[in-house]
Amino acid sequence: QVQLEETGGGSVQAGDPLRLSCIGSGFPSDTYSMGWFRQSPGTAREAVGCVSSRNAGGEKFYSADVKGRFTVSRDDHKNIMYLQMDKLKPEDTAVYYCAAEFFATCLGPAQHYGNWGQGTRVTVSS
Repeated sequence: QVQLEETGGGSVQAGDPLRLSCIGSGFPSDTYSMGWFRQSPGTAREAVGCVSSRNAGGEKFYSADVKGRFTVSRDDHKNIMYLQMDKLKPEDTAVYYCAAEFFATCLGPAQHYGNWGQGTRVTVSS
């Protein structure tokens, strides 16, 4: 059974950094891709960044909104995915979710992922 748990959310000031962790279990890192998504009230869940399965080379992708500020990484041995968020902006405020799925490549909308964590809230004030 795939299980995912996000930790590390909180309230910060604009410009501050924050690191989220997603602890995964019940699936092999070599064949599962993982992704970070976020959702604000009244909006659809949107992709933030993702890392493909180890067998697919662990390639990483980012949305245009966060590229250059956020970094996704993955510890395959511990099955933990991280989201390092730097230079945070108030518009980054959202609930952040991690997801995992049996994909070679991590690219895909939220609907393609079948396994989700409960989410962790990030609030960035100006």
